[in-house]
Amino acid sequence: MLTLTRAGWGKDNPTYRQIFTSMFVPGGTAEQADWFNELQRKSTSPETAVSYLMEFAQIDVLDQLAKVSAPTLVIHTRGDLVNRFEDGRDLATLIPGAHFIPLESKNHILLEEEPAWKGFLVETRRFLGVEETGPEQTSKEKELGVKGWLRGPKK
Repeated sequence: MLTLTRAGWGKDNPTYRQIFTSMFVPGGTAEQADWFNELQRKSTSPETAVSYLMEFAQIDVLDQLAKVSAPTLVIHTRGDLVNRFEDGRDLATLIPGAHFIPLESKNHILLEEEPAWKGFLVETRRFLGVEETGPEQTSKEKELGVKGWLRGPKK
């Protein structure tokens, strides 16, 4: 993957980006895939992407998980191609009191149109203690681009 990233990230040829996109949003539409491909191209340089992937692969906090005392919610899709489902489940078992929620999706990044998205919203709101209904965004929130998904559906 590092060799592909060095060769393909940030280039006009979308072949590499499509491989990466197919891992993160295999259930996406062509338009969503194009958007994610373009996001990758614009977000960072090939060198930075390789550095990030190399550093991220070295992170190991397993010995620290038992020390987590904050309420923890781990949500993982069963068909995730980026991180194995079993790894998400195992992560939750290593954090005291963590809640594990499996979702039915192949996407690592959930898409608003898929059924798992609603489950994600319901479980996240439940975990945070946010009611299913809430006020509409204020004009300031809209101006700042604050997402209203935590508020719940409109009244």
